[in-house]
Amino acid sequence: MAEVALHASSGAPVVRRLALGDFRNYRNACLEADDRFVLLTGPNGAGKTNLLEALSLLAPGRGLRRARPREITRHGAARWAVAARLDTAFGTVDIGAGLGEGDRRVAHIDGGVRRGRDGTVTVVWLTPQMDRLFLDGAGARRRFLDRLVLAVDPAHAGRTQAYETAMRQRLALLRTGTSDGDWLAALERSMAERGIAVAASRRDLVERLRTALASADGPFPRPQVALSGAVDAWLEEGPALEAEDRLVAALADSRARDTESGRTGAGPHRSDLAVSDMGYGMPAALCSTGEQKALLVALVLASARLAPQPPLLLLDDVAAFLDENRRDALFDEVGRLGCQAWLTGADPGIFAPLVGRALHIRVENAVLTPLVQERP
Repeated sequence: MAEVALHASSGAPVVRRLALGDFRNYRNACLEADDRFVLLTGPNGAGKTNLLEALSLLAPGRGLRRARPREITRHGAARWAVAARLDTAFGTVDIGAGLGEGDRRVAHIDGGVRRGRDGTVTVVWLTPQMDRLFLDGAGARRRFLDRLVLAVDPAHAGRTQAYETAMRQRLALLRTGTSDGDWLAALERSMAERGIAVAASRRDLVERLRTALASADGPFPRPQVALSGAVDAWLEEGPALEAEDRLVAALADSRARDTESGRTGAGPHRSDLAVSDMGYGMPAALCSTGEQKALLVALVLASARLAPQPPLLLLDDVAAFLDENRRDALFDEVGRLGCQAWLTGADPGIFAPLVGRALHIRVENAVLTPLVQERP
C-alpha cells in the first residue's frame, strides 16, 4: 500500500479540534486531530457515528442523520453544542453549531452568526443508512447528488435554498385561493430561474463524472450516471432560457392540480439520479449490497477529484464492507486527494494498513481514548 499523507496546503478542510457538549450520548468530549486519517473504533452503540454526525453539522444542511435539532440533545440536558477548529482554504476558522431559541439550529463562524447556507467547509459522507439509496425513493438520491455538487460548486446550496423558498411561497399562496395572477407569475418565474440553475449544476457534475468515470481504473466498479426528469430532458433538448420558459408554463398549467395535492408537480425537485454498473450494465438497484457500497464509494471519490478543494470525508462503517483490495485502494486514493477522512469500524483490524499513519481513537461508553498518535 502507498504511503498515506494529507496536507492542509491542498485546501481540503482539516479538523484540528472537535468539542461536544450534551450531544447525543456525550456529556462532554474533546479530541485533537492532525492531518492524518482519523480512525474511530469501538463496539456498536459507543458513539462513533455521533462524532461523524457532529462534524456533518458544521456544514450547511441537516447533517448525516437529518435529525431535528431537538432530537440531538443528550437525554436530560437542555441544549447541545459542537465546536471545531479547522484549517481550510480560507485559513484557520472556528465553527460552532448548537440548539438555539425556538428549538432551531444555530451556527457560528469565528464568533459571528452564519446566515443561510453559506459556509467554509464542505462535507461528504457515506453511512449504513445509505445502503438503500438505490432502492428507495428519489429524494435521498437527489440529496446525495446535491451533496456531491456542493463539493464542486459551493454556490449550489444558495440556489437550492432560493428555489425551495420560492416553491413554498407559491404553494402557500395557492392555498389562500388568491386571484393575484401577477404575484403567482412572479413566484413561478423565480422558481424557474433558480430551478433551472439547480438542474444545470447537477447536469454539469453528472457530465463531468461520466468523463472521469469512463477512464477510471482500479478495483472499484465504474458507475454509469444519468439524470431523469422533465427538467433534465428540457436541458438536453435546448438552451437554459428555453427550459426556464417551459418550466414557467408547466407551473402555470398545474396551479389547480398543485392546489389540490398540496405539492408542486414540476421542477428539479422531481428529478432522479440513475446509477448502473458500467462494466456489467446492471442497474445499481439490482447489484449486491457490497457492490452498491462500492459504487457509492467510486462516485464520492470521483466527485472529490473534481472539486477545487477536496471535501471532508465521513465514512461510517464503510471499510468493513469492502474487500482487502478495495480497502487499500480507498485509503490510497483518499491519501492522494489530500482529504481528511474520518472512518468508523467495530474491528480495528480492518485499518491495519494505516497503523502508524493515522490517529486512532478508541470509542467506548462515550469516552475517547487516543491509541496511536505517533508518526512513523
